Amino acid sequence: MTDFGTRDHYAGAMRGVALGICPDATLADITHDIAPQDVLGSALELAAVFKYFPQGTVFLCVVDPGVGTARRGIAAEAGGYTFVAPDNGLLTLVFKECPPTRVVELTEPRYARPIISRTFEGRDRFAPAAAWLAAGTDLGALGPPLTDWQLLDVPEPRVEASQLSGVVLRVDRFGNLVTNIDRRSFDHVTGGKRIAVEAAGHRVPNVVETYGDAKPGSMCALFGSSDRLEIAMTGGSAAECLRLTRGAPVIVRLKPDAA
Repeated sequence: MTDFGTRDHYAGAMRGVALGICPDATLADITHDIAPQDVLGSALELAAVFKYFPQGTVFLCVVDPGVGTARRGIAAEAGGYTFVAPDNGLLTLVFKECPPTRVVELTEPRYARPIISRTFEGRDRFAPAAAWLAAGTDLGALGPPLTDWQLLDVPEPRVEASQLSGVVLRVDRFGNLVTNIDRRSFDHVTGGKRIAVEAAGHRVPNVVETYGDAKPGSMCALFGSSDRLEIAMTGGSAAECLRLTRGAPVIVRLKPDAA
């Protein structure tokens, strides 16, 4: 998973390096369309998908605004998987769900390319490390153990007596506004009572189970595949219609007669 896109050679170079070390590897792309330098976006995408891969999968994740700086490269074991990434918070949500059992810094030169580009560590440091791990190298061989690592400050929904306050975390390619409001928090506040949903002051008239339950062209709220509340527009883009993006406030409140 990277923010490299597919127009340039960058993702292909990483694949080539990995296959040169571990030719039997099966390479599967999560996405290369993370917005440039969007570490939070990459953390969200990785957290949404990693658990659907087979146990033992090695995840190579490079969204790295600090490439070439003193920021560390790390490899970690968590939840039966292995992750290779820059130490910039990309693994925050994975670690929240599956606390890591081992984390090391990537310092051992035997498991990197001889010359490491200051602008392309994905090819020269991270891809080789992931490939050596896939080939059976023990995590501890890649460098010294770590007891601390960078974590992002991902906003949590705020629960009050009759209101749940959250924010939009990401906008998917359909224009759905995916929030940080999880189903457990939602159920805790609403308890099956009548509610009202607002996105940055815009009333969302319907809470539905599926997109097809809302009238074409109408706005609705529902829980998507990542089990987070999202604001959607049937047959259109909620993001474009409401002119909202990451950080927009979303409020779920009990209606007065339900409080």
